[in-house]
Amino acid sequence: MTVNGNEAKPAEEAPLLVTRDGHVAILTLNRPDRRNAINRAMRTAIKKALWRADGDDDVRVVVITGAGTSFSSGVDLPEALSGPPPRTEGTTPTQVLRAMTKPVIAAVNGPCYTGGFEFAVNCSFIIASDRARFVDTHAQIGLLNGWGGSALLPRAIGLPAAIQIILSGQPVDADTAARIGLANEVVPHEQLLARTMDVAHAIAGGHPGAVQRMLRLLKDGAGTSVAHALGLEAEAGATFRRDNADVGARFGRQRAAKTD
Repeated sequence: MTVNGNEAKPAEEAPLLVTRDGHVAILTLNRPDRRNAINRAMRTAIKKALWRADGDDDVRVVVITGAGTSFSSGVDLPEALSGPPPRTEGTTPTQVLRAMTKPVIAAVNGPCYTGGFEFAVNCSFIIASDRARFVDTHAQIGLLNGWGGSALLPRAIGLPAAIQIILSGQPVDADTAARIGLANEVVPHEQLLARTMDVAHAIAGGHPGAVQRMLRLLKDGAGTSVAHALGLEAEAGATFRRDNADVGARFGRQRAAKTD
């Protein structure tokens, strides 16, 4: 059984599947028959799962992927147009993503459209299947970005590329996404989850406090002046309390692993 909101539902019916692999929480968008369109139930489930993961000391990294052949086709537009708009729901899933103190990796397994595209861009970084396609159709159908895409995409890939992607609505294939810095890596489709979990476990193997502090430092310093970013680094260095014995032990284990 998988918990969705306050009701227990069979896993195949739940809009979001949450599983664990060691210190890694895996969130799977689970509406494959609708190309994982993000409806109200899924938005609620995503927010609850992210809040729970961020507050769980045993979770160090979160991976998000999609069931079936798509990552996500975006917000469930028929539902959004026929009922209360998503903006009436309070905090958005992407606001929760941006507030996360732990790394969140998007394992994009296929088409990643519009709101789904914004959702992926809000993750810490993207690892893409060679079947991934990235498309933003907001402007083409008469909508505006509302989940942070217009703010984050130019910072990730530069303003000219962001303008082309957001205004044209044309698809970006996986190789192009990697070339322009939208995706960190492109891997063969059947290797996507294995490679993503390899990266996630590598991060999770680090010192939890140092990983979270470095993530905050990188996010806070991004887009600021070099002087300001250096100031943040100096402040972090002055306030972070290291454990010399733990540092030595971790270094020893790392050196031993490299010589094996």
